[in-house]
Formats: sequence, structure tokens, C-alpha cells
Amino acid sequence: MRSALVIYVGLHGIVHLFGFLKAYGLSEFNSIAQPISKYFGSLWLLAFILFSATLVLLLLHNRFWWLSGLLAVLLSQSLIINYWTDAKFGTLANIIMLLAVLIGYSGYRFTNKIQDERTIILQNSRSVEEQILTQKGIADLPPIIQKWLTSSGIIGKRPISHVHLTQELQLKMKPGQEEWYKGTAEQYFTVDPPAFHWDINTKMNPFLSVVGRDKFENGKGEMMIKLLSLLPVANAENDPKVNQATLQRFLAEIIWFPSAAMSPYIQWETLSEVSAKATMDYKGTIGSGEFYFDSEGNFKKFVAMRYQDAKASEPTEWTVIATKIEKRNGIDIPVECEAAWKLNSGKWTWLKVKIKDITYD
Repeated sequence: MRSALVIYVGLHGIVHLFGFLKAYGLSEFNSIAQPISKYFGSLWLLAFILFSATLVLLLLHNRFWWLSGLLAVLLSQSLIINYWTDAKFGTLANIIMLLAVLIGYSGYRFTNKIQDERTIILQNSRSVEEQILTQKGIADLPPIIQKWLTSSGIIGKRPISHVHLTQELQLKMKPGQEEWYKGTAEQYFTVDPPAFHWDINTKMNPFLSVVGRDKFENGKGEMMIKLLSLLPVANAENDPKVNQATLQRFLAEIIWFPSAAMSPYIQWETLSEVSAKATMDYKGTIGSGEFYFDSEGNFKKFVAMRYQDAKASEPTEWTVIATKIEKRNGIDIPVECEAAWKLNSGKWTWLKVKIKDITYD
């Protein structure tokens, strides 16, 4: 989409140059039959310069390209009004340009919102006050959780307080969808207090993008999805179902920072030799899920009864399965996972995640 916009801005800008050339007698511009004074010729040149600046900022991926684009459109349309009889069809080109500017501005506002929210979450966090993790320190946990923490490699290390990761995603927006949409995501976690902030950018086709943000903070959850950063598709907050669903997501994703399993807001219960149930209770929001491992303590899957969205009347079985485990920063974690819902029509795998980079504290 950016490439198409670059070409469009370039061509639209060049048209304005001809008004300047005609005004100064440097070229004939028969599309405008009226004479063009040098004053207005200078304005046509200024419009060309503004469109050129917009083009350069787009090529540089500068977040403020929309500002020069807006000034260019306003000046261009003023000139078109002055030469309406000959130039009125340029209004359509400016409407298209204005739509691109609005999308660019919406993307700018969305990015600022994301950055502000992340800053608040990180500023409110604290480093976990724990010494080096030892075998004795995890002795009260279920045997399979002890085995998981030991095999993951966190024993002998300090507890993790902050996590930053980037992901490559494949996702499906609805059951029955055949093709996978590709996207990228960035996520931050804090352990004390428990919180996460996740934003996603995916393309449904070369011209249609979707951005989204999930957040868990102060025991509350929020989910937001926007088309082209502009049109709201979903916006859920201040809802007990969303609060619980995002809490359960945090619980499932401690597989990427295993020392959080020792947090005081998580209680463990043995289910079998290879499984345990975790219940998380934080600021009035409670949720649970079951962790399954192999006999060596390697994580296999997480299962929870979870609300799909705020409109769901009943929770649905939600499963996260590890498909690949690797050592990152000295800790064995799942670097590739799949998430699925168990629907009446059958299993719907809607998300595939690949960790590209992960850093702690």
C-alpha cells in the first residue's frame, strides 16, 4: 500500500508543477485554459513542493508525512477552486489523498497511544524482590511444576521481572477461513504487578491492514481492533469477561518467563504426574488454566475455559500448544505455538506464533 501511495503522491505532485511552468511561460499547460498569474504560479509551485516533501517523508517512513500531505491537499484544493472550470476533476484526486492522510494520522495517533500505555505499565512495575532461585525455593510447588522450572533452566538465576518480545504471526479472523493472514506483534510483560501490553499489525491484502491491541493492567483487560488504524472493528473494556480472558492469557504466557510461576497471585494444584492447574487471583479478577508437560518437564499445552469476547454467553475451551522449544537467554521456552478454540463445529486453530526475539529485564 505504501508503494502505491508513493507513486500516487509523486504523480499528483507533478501535475501541480505544470501550473507554475505555465505561469512563468516555461511550458504550455492546456488542461487549464485560463491564464495563470505569477502569484498563483508560485502557489502551484508551493503545492508541488509540499507534495514532494510528503513523498520524501513517505520514503523515509517518517511518522509525520500526513502533516505535509494535509497542507498539500488544502493548498491544492484552494487552487482547484480558483480554477474550477478547468481543474475541478482534481478534486477527486485530492479526496483520495485526503483519505490517505486521515489513515496516516490515525496510524500516528494509534502508535502514540501504544507508546503512552507501555510507558505507564513499565513505570508502574517493580523488580521482583527475590534472591537467586534454588531447588529449595520451589519445593512447595507441584512436582511437575518443579520439574518444568528445573528443566527450563531458571534455577540458579534471578527471577524475571520484565519481558519484551517480538513475534511473527499467522492468524484467521473467523472459522472457515482458508488463507492465513500474516502479521507482526510486539509485547511487553511485567511480573510485579502482573501486566502485559500486546499490539499487532497484520495485512488482509496488500491494501487492507488491521491493527490491534490487547492489554491487562490492574486486574482489568482491554481488547481493541481497528481497520486501517481508523475504523473500529472491536473495542472491549470494563467487562468482567474481558478481564478474566486477558488474565488467563497472561497466565498461559508465563511459559515465556517461567519464574513467574512462583508469583504470590498464582496458586497451583496437582492434577496428575504431568499436569497441574493454576489459579490466578489479582485485584478481584480470577481465572484458571491447566498446564500439561511431557515426562521430562517440557511444556506441551495450556487449556482453559475462556470467553472468546465480551458477547460470549459461555466460556469456550481454549488451548495453546507448543510446537517448538528452544533455549533463549539460557532458558528453554516455546518459541513456536498454536492457539485454538474448541467450537461446536470442531477445533478451530486461529493463531500461529513464532518468537523472533525475547529479552528479560
